[in-house]
Amino acid sequence: MYTVCVRDHFMIAHSFQGTTFGPAQRLHGATYVVDLELRRPELDPDGVVVDIGKASGCLRTVLDELNYRNLDEQPEFAGRNTTTEFLAQAIFNRIALRIEDGQLGLHATGLSAMRVTLHESHVAWAAYESVLP
Repeated sequence: MYTVCVRDHFMIAHSFQGTTFGPAQRLHGATYVVDLELRRPELDPDGVVVDIGKASGCLRTVLDELNYRNLDEQPEFAGRNTTTEFLAQAIFNRIALRIEDGQLGLHATGLSAMRVTLHESHVAWAAYESVLP
């Protein structure tokens, strides 16, 4: 399996509901480093997994939708704890839609799997990974 990874970051504010989260129940900020891994069993006709520039641009576009936002105020996240795990899947889903729409190029249809990892710090991270349709 071949893999290409691109990295970016974004900053948000949010709060959590539930005693599990202790002081994080109050509004607080987070800065995430995001790794987007794209996988395929065979290289495309150009000899790559995917165009790295298009993958980087796609990730930046998705993160711009969240960057400098208070997620508690976003209707799509109403009533949800926007945990690192939850956000990894939300970003995954947004990128998967863009792959389906052809935004990563004609040969991106050969991608078989993707993993989105959000690093909260140098010692803690969470990810969401799945096969692509």
